[in-house]
Amino acid sequence: MTATNTELTTEVEELRRELGEALRLARRANDRGDIENLFNRYMYLHNAFEDEQIIPLWVKPGTPGVRARYTNAGQYTDYDSVVRYHQGRPSPVGKLILHYTTTPVIEVAADGKTAKGVWIITGNESGLTDPEVAKESPDYMYSPGEVQGKKVWAHWVWCKYAVDFLRQDGEWKIWKFRCYELLRAPFEENWISFAEKNQHAFALDLMYFGDDGKPVFMPPADEPVPTEYHPYSPSTRQTLDPAPPVPHDTFVDTFK
Repeated sequence: MTATNTELTTEVEELRRELGEALRLARRANDRGDIENLFNRYMYLHNAFEDEQIIPLWVKPGTPGVRARYTNAGQYTDYDSVVRYHQGRPSPVGKLILHYTTTPVIEVAADGKTAKGVWIITGNESGLTDPEVAKESPDYMYSPGEVQGKKVWAHWVWCKYAVDFLRQDGEWKIWKFRCYELLRAPFEENWISFAEKNQHAFALDLMYFGDDGKPVFMPPADEPVPTEYHPYSPSTRQTLDPAPPVPHDTFVDTFK
C-alpha cells in the first residue's frame, strides 16, 4: 500500500470514529430533550388535574422495578398502586395548583437503556374548604377570613423530584418516581415559623384535597420507606438529597 493510500485509510478511519462519536452525542442530546419534555408534560397535566393522561407516561404494567414515593408514609412498588394516585383525581371549583420545574440535571446512561433526572419545583397550591371540613385541620393551615362562605388555603410550595426513566418500546417512560417536599408556607406566613409547626405533616398519607376541601388519603403503601426524608426545619441543616445524577454506564438505583 502506498503512503497516500495509508494516509487515506487513516483519515477514513478517523472520520468514521468522529461520525460515530457525533451520532452518540446527538442521540444522547435527543434523549435528554425527550426526557425533559416527558417530565414537563407530566407537570402540565398534573397542574390541570388531567392525571388520567399521566398514566400512559409511566412504564407499562408488569414492568419490573416500578416505584413511586411521595412521603414517609410508605412507597408503592406495584403498577396498580402506583397509577392509582392518578385515577379519579377531582378538579374542585376554586382549586388552583401551579408547580413549575426548574434546574434539571439529566444523565442518560451510556448504554442508552435508562436515564436519571432531578428537578426543583416551586409554585402554589390553593383552594376553598367547607368550614365544617376545615375543623378537622389546624387553623394555621388556613388564611384569615372566608371566600364564598368557605375557608381559604393558599400555600407557597417548593419540592424536589428525582425520577428514573426507562426506554421502553423505543420511548422514554417514567419508571421510578420520588417527590421530596422541601418547604411550604401559607401566603400570610413565612416558611420558617410554619415549618416549626408543621413538622409532622410529611409522615401523613394525605394525597390531596378534594371536593369542598375534603382530604383524600393515599392508598395503603406496598412497603415501608427504606429511609426517611424530612422537609426543611429551623432545627436542622440542609443536606444534598437527592444528589444530582452523574455520568454512568448502566442503571444505578440512587434515589431510594
